[in-house]
Amino acid sequence: MSDFKNNMFDQIQKKSNINSDEIIKVANSVQNADFSNETTVRNLVRQLAKMANKPISKEKEDKLVESITKNNVPTDINALSQLFKK
Repeated sequence: MSDFKNNMFDQIQKKSNINSDEIIKVANSVQNADFSNETTVRNLVRQLAKMANKPISKEKEDKLVESITKNNVPTDINALSQLFKK
């Protein structure tokens, strides 16, 4: 793995306490996922929250699912982090 990827995974692991193998496993599982499907997206959001050991309120889950299924996800990392803070 390149130094960039290793550094990126190290940063993610430090901030979320999720190891790189888990991240890769989830990424591979959603490569062909239908992100317009509410059930698919809801399951992914729950899975990620569980992996990060971060509880997610029903309201926040609903907002995330709605944003993703309507393809209204920010591409800017700062805007994306704000979506998760809401």
